[in-house]
Amino acid sequence: MASTKDWFETVEEAQHRARKRLPRSVYMALVAGTEKGLTAGDNVAAFDEITWRPHVAGLSPKRDLATTVMGQQVSMPVLISPTGVQAVHPDGEVAVARAAASEDVAMGLSSFASKSVEEVGAAHSKLFFQMYWVGSRETILARAERARAAGATGLIMTLDWSFASRRDWGSPPIPEKIDVKNALKFAPEVLRRPRWLATYLRTGSIPELSVPNLALDGQEPPNFFGAYGEWMGTTLPSWEDVAWLREQWGGPFMLKGVTRVDDARRAVDAGVSALSVSTHGGNNLDSTPGAIRSLPAIVDAVGDQVEVVMDGGIRRGGDVVKAMALGAKAVMIGRAYLWGMAANGERGVQNVLSIIRQGIDEALLGLGRSSVHDLTRDDVVLPAGFTRS
Repeated sequence: MASTKDWFETVEEAQHRARKRLPRSVYMALVAGTEKGLTAGDNVAAFDEITWRPHVAGLSPKRDLATTVMGQQVSMPVLISPTGVQAVHPDGEVAVARAAASEDVAMGLSSFASKSVEEVGAAHSKLFFQMYWVGSRETILARAERARAAGATGLIMTLDWSFASRRDWGSPPIPEKIDVKNALKFAPEVLRRPRWLATYLRTGSIPELSVPNLALDGQEPPNFFGAYGEWMGTTLPSWEDVAWLREQWGGPFMLKGVTRVDDARRAVDAGVSALSVSTHGGNNLDSTPGAIRSLPAIVDAVGDQVEVVMDGGIRRGGDVVKAMALGAKAVMIGRAYLWGMAANGERGVQNVLSIIRQGIDEALLGLGRSSVHDLTRDDVVLPAGFTRS
């Protein structure tokens, strides 16, 4: 269908609408990567180097996109990646959860989210809760149990955002709170985006910068910088810590942020049930190769022992199929759905998921595959030197 005011046809168009709708600082917070942004750029560019080997006859009239990831049956191999402090829309993660439920895909909820795990769990039952290693073991376990009580069925432990916070370009200052001083400081760019401002004014709210999922037992939620400070002040986790939390959780457990084969093997030894090949969207150590380049070697090493998913650079359904042809069980998307939410709230997130679903189906058709489970490396062509291991 053609694009309309309330519908867009590509993720690129969702990004264009997000850029036009959001204040510059909010938009740049979505796209900036650490330092020069080399990894953020390569996450996307690497997919362009992968080409197809399509068939022209005997194609399958029906294609099955459904799969199972971390114990959850989903309608396609796409998961909502956890992203923190979603200031692009007042409904935030609740809107994302409703869209994910409508499209029958699982959702990862960040522990740095702007909405509580209880609110999001009430909106969607296929929920994985994401945690950083923040605080004591006792505190970390209490937060995990809070998520379980709210309906989370799986845990995602993120370890790929600990090393670099500098940006050479584009990254805006994030205020500690929205007070009179900061309201005046950001007023010029906000007033240039009246539709974004009106969306908040209609709900009687302002962008939420607190982190409710780190509060326990009626505590006042910390703001983003308070949460970040606690995280940076926590002793870095060991592999023994990973194994301990996995054992304490006792259910589906994903380790997010793996780019090396030796780390993948250590994760398997720690007992994880899934791992994500990820560069945190280019927000970690810059000059790390795009995640898709690291995927094949990790799949070869541990893909028969754990579920391997990947995230970073997914912009269309064809990217999902390329990742699966290289051995991924599924992918996670981040910026793509945030652009959709900025463009049109819950409906925009659903729009992005629909676009990706259609792209997966079209790629399967061209490759002559009747199911996402039939994909192999024979379906794609990799240039010499593409992979990194």
